[in-house]
Order: sequence, then structure tokens, then C-alpha cells
Amino acid sequence: MENTIILASASPRRRELLAQLGYAFEVIPSQAAEDEVAGDSPQQHVMRLSRDKACEVATRDKITGRWVIGSDTIVLRDEVILGKPQNDEEAARMLRSLAGRSHEVLSGYAVLDRATGEQRLGVVTTKVCFRALTEAEISGYIASKEPADKAGAYAIQGLGAFMVSRIEGSYSNVVGLPLCELVQALEALGVPLPLAQFTKNGTGT
Repeated sequence: MENTIILASASPRRRELLAQLGYAFEVIPSQAAEDEVAGDSPQQHVMRLSRDKACEVATRDKITGRWVIGSDTIVLRDEVILGKPQNDEEAARMLRSLAGRSHEVLSGYAVLDRATGEQRLGVVTTKVCFRALTEAEISGYIASKEPADKAGAYAIQGLGAFMVSRIEGSYSNVVGLPLCELVQALEALGVPLPLAQFTKNGTGT
């Protein structure tokens, strides 16, 4: 077993967030089901899916990495989970329901250590406030195709930033991976943040 990290997600946004911290990792998308379970709270939902994603990859044959990261993100409006829109009409309904008010973005995370069996789980919540939107803005944003594969039909790190008046909490959490908490989980399992790379590259003081 190699002392390497596996990201159990196909999300390019999660991949970019993890890479910017300097970690070396392999991407192996999870095939775990993302079904809702009756009785689960939104917090339980995202933590369960994060753990399921990490476990599904961790138990595959021929996996050599030691630490496996799973994550799941949802948009929550009035205790209703908004997933990825199935079409433009659903995206428009979601955006109208979010316009001019606040909602929450929840990201669960799970880190499994395949060598010891230890795991770290958690969920982070960020409050996001949208300004009022015109129908022309909603239609134009949908025409950009950005909402198509995004929970809640928007991407804060992309064109969708024009709708966000403020946030309370973690920005990276809204993008899809709560970096502060994830780094702490990795460190607790013996994976240091690779800050030494910057000194070696001549960018340190």
C-alpha cells in the first residue's frame, strides 16, 4: 500500500481545490449510489454519501493509495434539498426560488485510512445570500450552460458569482470541498499539509 491520497470524485472543482494546496493525489470517481434515505437529516445525508463514496473506492481491488477522500455537496432551501437540475425549466425554478433570499450549502467529507481503518467525517454549512434576479438574468445564465451539472443550478466560482451578494462561512465549501476542515482531517490521519514545496521552489521567505 502506497502512502498516497485518492480523491473519490469526478468533480473538476474538487480536484482543483485539492490540487491548489499542493497535495499529490489520484482521482478515482466513486460509483456509490446517491439515494436519499428516509429519516436522514440533510447533515446525515451528506456525511453518509461522503462516507459511502470513500468506502466504495477504498474497497475496490487493485487500489494502492492509503487515504481516500469522499465528499458530497447539497443546496438546502427551507429544508428542501436542491440537487442538479434535470433540464433548463427545473434550473429556472431553482434560481427563482433562491433569488432575493438566503439558503445553505452543506458539504460532507470523509477521509478513510486504509492502513489503520481510521476515518474522519464531518459536515460544513455555509449561508449564501442571492440578490434579486430578473427573468432576463435567469434566462441568460441558463443559456450559458453553467447551471446544468451544479447543485442548486449555480456555481459560485464561475459566472454565477454575479448572483451572490454575500456568504457567511467557508467559500471553498460552497465550491464543493471544505478545505479547512479537510486539511485538519488529513493531518489527524498522518497526512501533513505539503507547505515545504513552496520553500523548495524558492517562493518561501
